[in-house]
Amino acid sequence: MDFTLNWLSLLGISLGLAMDAFAVSIAAGLGLARVTPRHTFRVAFHFGLFQFLMPIIGWSAGRQLNIYIHQYDHWVALVLLSLVGCKMLWEAGSQRESNSGADPTRGLMLLTLSLATSIDALAVGVSMALLGVSIWLPSVVIGLITAAMSAVGITFGGRIGARWQRWAETAGGVVLILIGLDIFISHFAG
Repeated sequence: MDFTLNWLSLLGISLGLAMDAFAVSIAAGLGLARVTPRHTFRVAFHFGLFQFLMPIIGWSAGRQLNIYIHQYDHWVALVLLSLVGCKMLWEAGSQRESNSGADPTRGLMLLTLSLATSIDALAVGVSMALLGVSIWLPSVVIGLITAAMSAVGITFGGRIGARWQRWAETAGGVVLILIGLDIFISHFAG
């Protein structure tokens, strides 16, 4: 069965998938003393790239992985986001100088956040395969919208975080945990 995805639907899907990345980008900006163009580029590039690739991977996997992805995606997102959120809470509560913690826009932390925020896109790719939708245009649009929203998110978070470092880092950790819980709960509600 072939299904045609209209632009309004594609925009809605893209914005919906980008919301987690947007919120996590704000949290990342909150944890930085000053957000630089490099921070912004790294977050936007990685979040956009993962959101571009995951639907393609999901689409390629198709029906075979649908059962496994649907059963465990919420657990993976909950664990990854909660671990990063708890680490941010611990760093906010520790007796350290301002911004001596890990940079959330580098290394394993960035890859973990990129993966955690793009797991839903994997399931969307599987759904598109089952509907017979071509994946290339949707993946490009999803990736570009996510990159743009991530750049806005980290910039916004950075402007808040410079003045309210400890509180902002605590809020960022709580936000990450809440996003993980929301993904987990929405799995059972829907």
